[in-house]
Amino acid sequence: MNTMLAGRLHLADTTFRVEEVPVPEPGPGEVLIEVKAAGVCLSDVHLIDGSLKPFVPADAVTLGHEVAGVIHTLGPGLLGDWAPGTRVALQAGQSCGRCPNCAMRRTPCLSPHTRGVDYDGGWAAYALAREDTLAPIPDHLPFDQAAIIPDAVSTPYAAVVETGAVRPAQAVGIWGAGGLGAHGIRLARLAGAAPVIAVDPLPGARDRALTFGADLALDPADPGFAAAVQRATGGRGLDTAFDFAGVPAVREQAAAVLRRGGVMVLAGLTPHPLTVTDGTRFSWNRNEIRGHYGSSPVHVEQLIRLASTGRLDLGPSITGHLPLADAAEAVRRLEHKEGDPIRLILVP
Repeated sequence: MNTMLAGRLHLADTTFRVEEVPVPEPGPGEVLIEVKAAGVCLSDVHLIDGSLKPFVPADAVTLGHEVAGVIHTLGPGLLGDWAPGTRVALQAGQSCGRCPNCAMRRTPCLSPHTRGVDYDGGWAAYALAREDTLAPIPDHLPFDQAAIIPDAVSTPYAAVVETGAVRPAQAVGIWGAGGLGAHGIRLARLAGAAPVIAVDPLPGARDRALTFGADLALDPADPGFAAAVQRATGGRGLDTAFDFAGVPAVREQAAAVLRRGGVMVLAGLTPHPLTVTDGTRFSWNRNEIRGHYGSSPVHVEQLIRLASTGRLDLGPSITGHLPLADAAEAVRRLEHKEGDPIRLILVP
């Protein structure tokens, strides 16, 4: 039996280790991917520390939902014209096949299963992928950049262009300049937002925000914060505020600098809009809160085109490469923000 290295989380005692496991064989409608690059995300850290749980019970799961590689072996019953050697990125999740959206072939699925969470992911030499989760990538797009598109880039992209519906010349505030927020800054600028205001308590993150295209980077604890936003927006306030930090205090602060009728997008919540009418400060200002979670295959395809044509430079997003055997070290660096990482890449 052929074996390979894989970064496995054992759920009974939440222990993580890189170990030898059998190389999987593709079933009907599947292909086997030879992994070339796999991103390390903060959600991987949360899975390992137990603060995030898989929805599908299992004894152990191979982590890694940001994956790119080449098709190695074809399974039976494929509908597409796939061939070994084809370069692909893998969607971060797959449709459940049971919800109404799946039945009517709509995207995104309301109940997706996440790669590397609910089924085995790409922290391994090889990974299985259903053919409808394959996104072809051109030869000149590096594997490490392609790997992060299906989550670190597509999640803020969908939040900016769809949930937030950002339009040119709109004033945008982005709270949190980490893995998602840094890309949110770049994508808001790409969408034509002006000004783009980043908010983060860490000096290094604020410096990164400016590098990624923010017009202004503010410390949320600065007593002159609200006045600075008003000056930057000509007294209008923000059209849209994005919470990529996931901190309740962000919403209070953003509410105070949103214009009348502005929109707040909370990344990671339900994709359905929610209007607040319970007496909070949002009600009198007639603002709207919209939750956002994930992205669709269409977003991934659009971003691959943007990256491959030079419209979107993802090179600065890659802050380090480590061998798969050092996956635990990559997790440690991300958890402790050592070297101020955006995305570390595992290379089998």
